[in-house]
This record gives sequence, structure tokens and C-alpha cells, in this order.
Amino acid sequence: MLKIRLIPVMLMRQGMLVRSVGFTTYRPAGNPLNAIQFFNQWDVDEIVFLDITPGKSRGVGRLDDNYERFESLVDYTKYISRHCFVPLTVGGGIATIANMRELFNAGADKVSLNTIIHSHPEVLQEASGMFGRQALVASIDVKKTRGNYEVVTGYGKKMTGMNPVSWAKEVQKLGAGEILLNSIDNDGKMQGYDLKLIQMVADEVDIPVIACGGVGNWQHLVDGVKKGHASAVAAANIFHFSEQATKKAKDYMFEAGLNVRKTGFMHW
Repeated sequence: MLKIRLIPVMLMRQGMLVRSVGFTTYRPAGNPLNAIQFFNQWDVDEIVFLDITPGKSRGVGRLDDNYERFESLVDYTKYISRHCFVPLTVGGGIATIANMRELFNAGADKVSLNTIIHSHPEVLQEASGMFGRQALVASIDVKKTRGNYEVVTGYGKKMTGMNPVSWAKEVQKLGAGEILLNSIDNDGKMQGYDLKLIQMVADEVDIPVIACGGVGNWQHLVDGVKKGHASAVAAANIFHFSEQATKKAKDYMFEAGLNVRKTGFMHW
């Protein structure tokens, strides 16, 4: 039986790690490298690193801090991958096969794709044949409109009219190896996952579904698996300000009877 994975999500905006609330409010959370060094030590299974900087042509570096600055997501990936000792998924503004190849060469183990596979779904199909579906994560952001779930792109701003279950089936068919499923309504609220949404999707596809959006305590992670049927659970905000938080989360999941990998402290 496959192990249940615990995955911190790191959101980068203008070179700084941020906390997101509803895809509209972003609060600084520090230096991404510092977070990665902590995650290396405390029992995480993978890391998802997403650049949500608007206007990628402006680069990803900040002008008002002392952090090292980079011209592109590829350069940033090279930088953080040297310090990341677990599988690394990178996403944000990926538009071409060439972009993906650059990120893989820079140290990414997987790439997360969203907007591009709506406008050019053939890119996902081509990438699957070239890199293998195990290297491709389809990121699906979902919002409720008039009581119905709808897939959203463009950092939560563009409604697609698509049902998340139908779109999940489509990206699986096109060649995605797993799905990162995020509830915009629950994002940053710390009130738990949208379990109905997760179960709807997870029960209808054969590839792993990573639950994301809304974790406020460790029980929410357990619920994502037991009630939502997710194969992996992801969170961002809850991990930023507590040392050993991911280890504590994994301990809680283990005690709740989930089949998780436990390794204890990792020196780096």
C-alpha cells in the first residue's frame, strides 16, 4: 500500500515566501530557503514550490530586502534545489515544453501545470510522452459559484465554467500523474479542507489527488485522507511559524492510524 504523503506548499511572490488567504491577500512569511532547510529536517515527503508573482517578465526578486535575487523561476529552482533533499515540485507561469525541461534541468523533480493546460491541453499530452506522467502535476483551483463547484485559472480570477470532476478526468486522460486540488474558498481560512470537493474528485480518478486549502489543525490532515480519500495532504500557512510543525503533523497522522512514512530527524 502506498504511503500517505505530507506536502508543504511554498508560495513565492516577488521572491518572498507568502501566506495566501482566498487568493486575494498575501502576507510575507520570510525567506523560502529558510523554510526549505526546516522542512528538510522534519519528516516531509515532498515540497511544492509555486511562484505566484504577477507579471513574470518583471523577474521574481524583491527590491526591498537583502535576499539573493534571481531573474527567473529557473534560476530560483537551481538555488533552492541545492538545499532541498526531498522531491521538489515547481510551478508558476509554465507555458512550454522548453520551460519544463529547463526546470527539470534546474533540479525540479516534477512540474505543476495549470493555466497552460486549459488553453493548450496538447502541451500536457506532449509533456507526458516526453517526461513521463510521474513528473506532471495538474493543479486545479476550484471555487463555489451559486452553490456549484467551478474550476478557476489565472490565480483565481478567471472562471472557466468547467466542473472539477470532469476536468480532473480530462487531465488524467491527457497524461497528468497526479492532481493538486485547491479550494479557493477555504484557502487560508484554517477551517479545514473542502472534504466534499476532495472526495468528489478523488473517487472519480485513478491518479493520486493531493488535498490543499484550509488546514488549521492536524485533524484536518487526517480528515483529508479518511473522509476526503486524498492520497496526499498539503498545507502552507500552518507550517510557516512553528518549528518542527511538519514532524508534529506526521506524528499526529501516524497516531490516527494513517500509513505514513516516519524517519525522525534528518541532518543536513
